[in-house]
Amino acid sequence: MVHAASEISTSVAAMEAALDAGRGILRLAPTWVPRSFCTPGRRIRLHPDDYFPFGEERGGIDERWLSSTVRADNGPLTGSHEGISMVVGAGDVLLPFDAFVEHLGAAVVGERLWTAHGGWPMYSKFFDNQNALPLHVHQRDEHAALVGKPGKPEAYYFPPQMNDHLGEQGISFFGLHPETTPEEFKERLARYGRGGDNRITDLSRGFRIRLGTGWDIPGGVLHAPASICTYEPQAACDVFCMCESWSNHREVPEELLWKDVPEDRRGDLDFIVELLDWEANVDPHFLTQRFMEPVETQRSVAAAGDHQERWIVYRSPSFSAKELTVAPGGSVVVEEQDAHGCIAVQGRGRIGEHAMEAPTLIRYGALTNDEFFVTGAAAAAGVRVTNESATEPLVLLKHYGPGNTELAQSGLLDG
Repeated sequence: MVHAASEISTSVAAMEAALDAGRGILRLAPTWVPRSFCTPGRRIRLHPDDYFPFGEERGGIDERWLSSTVRADNGPLTGSHEGISMVVGAGDVLLPFDAFVEHLGAAVVGERLWTAHGGWPMYSKFFDNQNALPLHVHQRDEHAALVGKPGKPEAYYFPPQMNDHLGEQGISFFGLHPETTPEEFKERLARYGRGGDNRITDLSRGFRIRLGTGWDIPGGVLHAPASICTYEPQAACDVFCMCESWSNHREVPEELLWKDVPEDRRGDLDFIVELLDWEANVDPHFLTQRFMEPVETQRSVAAAGDHQERWIVYRSPSFSAKELTVAPGGSVVVEEQDAHGCIAVQGRGRIGEHAMEAPTLIRYGALTNDEFFVTGAAAAAGVRVTNESATEPLVLLKHYGPGNTELAQSGLLDG
């Protein structure tokens, strides 16, 4: 979201200067995104007076997007830079991250990702809703391509630092009961336009969420995320199909069922069924296949120092994520082969040349020192992370693009 009092520039010289000044580590401004069908859970550290800055039609802010080159798809009132991260340049000039990546390419995302994808193909977010989201699905590549978009797998991690309460429903619905038939699913979809609740979650499976764990949700898998503040690495797209007609104590507009459906298939419930990866949805081993407990990295185990690094998202080839914890007064140099975004959720210290701190309260439009992007070259050279507190750990969440080199070598993707 644009910062009202800051200048926005696409000057290549300003971008190169920011890259050099941070020695390959870019400071990012907070990117706030509203959703008209949600109620903010008020856990993403925004000032209580600032959750509804856009007026009644736009809804409240319940998402903060991280390392994003993607414009949010929030209808005709969507802002020109809504959803796009901003690099903080000299004099606090804001440099759109999509333009930054487009102009500087491999110097930002690394040769491997630039050659394979021509950009930064993922982003992460904090999702913070007081209520559970409606049951919905993100299209796989072949169906998203019909409306000119890529598919969207995503994953969830539930950071304890962002959850002083669990909202109204600490249960997520994933997939479908194994005995569910396509005809039963279509019958619930057919109720959508009749008003009220189509009770489609009767067909789904509920899982009580535990903080400090996560889930992998590929494209084509139904999900209704719990009302828990969630860290969500995902593919760089905002494509979805809403399947539940009642959520957040009100009806969900039927237009959201058909939002990303080709014109010639709108009204065709068989097409909505086609969007689903049916076998994955009814998999009797869904828990075993999709649940994620944190796993300490091999490097962290070997170092046995004053830090701990854990994989928290590791089942998808499209993205991954780690949690780095540095003990009070500790310092570590982390060498990696892949560019990544990161955000501090607890503590204070330094990352490379930058001061870093997890804020207590953020005014809408204000800058922070909690979010950064580490370029491929900086990651390979090694990034020093120092905890300057004598009492509190410094905790970072780090998100990576497709095909993370270290993850591929870990064997976790095979398990």
